[in-house]
Amino acid sequence: MDRRPHAPQGTVCSMDRLLIKLAITAATSSLLFSTPVHAQILPPQNKAQHVELTKGPELELAHDDTAIVRWSTTNPRGDDEHYGVVHYGTDPENLTQTAKGHIRLNRAHPETMFRVRMEDLKPQTTYYYKVTSEGGDGESDGVESPVNHFTTPAPGERIVIYGQPKYQPK
Repeated sequence: MDRRPHAPQGTVCSMDRLLIKLAITAATSSLLFSTPVHAQILPPQNKAQHVELTKGPELELAHDDTAIVRWSTTNPRGDDEHYGVVHYGTDPENLTQTAKGHIRLNRAHPETMFRVRMEDLKPQTTYYYKVTSEGGDGESDGVESPVNHFTTPAPGERIVIYGQPKYQPK
């Protein structure tokens, strides 16, 4: 004869049902609120065989000590991590300073816009520059602009090219 104490009838069943409900809730929650990070990272595209400048480069904005240059190219593809690179200096034959701007390529767009900020410039000074772009691995996209130039404004002034008058007080 079995002499172990027995639970009242119905108690074990309701406990089992509660555990089953908790297990189902936990499984459903993990499916609904999970973020499959690995599924969001796509492999790099094949690099474009030929990348061309489609617009610019041109000065977008300049203060007495900073400037932003922008340009567009055909989409270089390859790694999504890319950099716009500006080589610049006060002598067109000696562009020894470099500024880089990080972007992520948009795979759906046929063109890519680069914007790079140059800092620590001197007021009322002519700077010469050329632009390139490169992948996150430092490999060039194979595009390079001719040398262009701009002159930084006097202290307290700025140059705004897009949709604004050329010179404005700060």
